[in-house]
Amino acid sequence: MPVSPALHATLDRPVWSALDGGHRHFALGGALARRYPREIGPFAAVADDSREAWDALAALLSPGEAAMLVTPCAPPQMAGFTVTPLDPVLQMVATRAPEAATLPFLLLGEADALDMRALAELTNPGPFAQRTHELGEFLGIREDGRLAAMTGERMRPQGAVEVSAVCVHPAHRGKAYARHLLAERTRRIAAQGDQAFLHVYPSNKGAIALYESLGYVVRTQLHLTRVVLAG
Repeated sequence: MPVSPALHATLDRPVWSALDGGHRHFALGGALARRYPREIGPFAAVADDSREAWDALAALLSPGEAAMLVTPCAPPQMAGFTVTPLDPVLQMVATRAPEAATLPFLLLGEADALDMRALAELTNPGPFAQRTHELGEFLGIREDGRLAAMTGERMRPQGAVEVSAVCVHPAHRGKAYARHLLAERTRRIAAQGDQAFLHVYPSNKGAIALYESLGYVVRTQLHLTRVVLAG
């Protein structure tokens, strides 16, 4: 599953590419700046580093509101915003389709939304808002009625799908739930002809080892930046 040359440029700007691709129906904004609705998540993107693009982003935010940018290069400091570089993230891509999950799992939906958000808040896999579960398909494992683990999809650039929200309830760790759900999620993405990818902090050695064991490799390092519109 080698990454095609055309897909490299797409994956370099995952938020912009998603809001111009498979998540165009979520996109707020236009040709210069775009964002997800607040209840979906905090991610936004600008077309370039021009003053015009950042003014377009400002028009999509409320005073004091924060947005998260994921970019190949660090954004500039820009008047009217507080621009704060955060820890970089590694972008990893799948190089093979793993075997299907061998543990029983569920397709999660609207009826599971509150449990999904509670698990995300407990384990902190990344931003998970009121409607984040609408971004794609989520798989889960329940034990005794409790959502014990889940894995889902986030950004959907053309030709690629991001694996996200890989989380396991602390009471159910050590059962390989994350491995099985991640393998199934990756397999499903490959089966539909898309490139699976994900983001992870370089310091998260345990997660990186898991991803590598399932055939993921580091493609590049991206900049994660928090921008806040001046009040």
